[in-house]
Amino acid sequence: MAVLRIIDENRTLTDSAVIAECLAARGIDYERWPVDDRVAAGAPADDVLNAYRSEIDALKARGGYVTADVIDVTPETPGLETMLAKFSREHWHDEDEVRFIIAGNGVFHLHTPDGPVVAIEVGSGDMIRVPRGTLHWFDLCADRRIRAIRLFQDVSGWTPHYTDSGEETKFLPVCFGAGYLRPHTRTEI
Repeated sequence: MAVLRIIDENRTLTDSAVIAECLAARGIDYERWPVDDRVAAGAPADDVLNAYRSEIDALKARGGYVTADVIDVTPETPGLETMLAKFSREHWHDEDEVRFIIAGNGVFHLHTPDGPVVAIEVGSGDMIRVPRGTLHWFDLCADRRIRAIRLFQDVSGWTPHYTDSGEETKFLPVCFGAGYLRPHTRTEI
């Protein structure tokens, strides 16, 4: 379950409905989807996509998404450091960034023009849609594992555009766990 931290206000939110409301005020969608035994841990990507077909189809209809895939990141992922370095710098995309987390967790820092930077730790069962043009960055948590369904409006539109603002250097990548702040070290490339 997600944990949202509004750093400038020293506030931590853990109630899903309150998190959804807070993010909606910033133009970001957050939902809880059921994670149950419909797919085994480690199941092939096609099995995962088939298991969540109704949720994926509903999102596709709502957001104009045309394709979905499954991303699996583990400490053994080839090129992990390079991959993580791409996402841990403040950037934006030409299309929405949509993630439904099946397993593992990570932190999105969201830098919207109408409020302070917020950090949301997402984990199993969390669905987040970061709209196109929204400044953000992403870090994995300490175990460096995440499995997620990604949806795309156009795969070619999902290129990061870096701001080079250095905003991300003002914040430690953190995971909150069960409502507490648990800092970990960012890997520098």
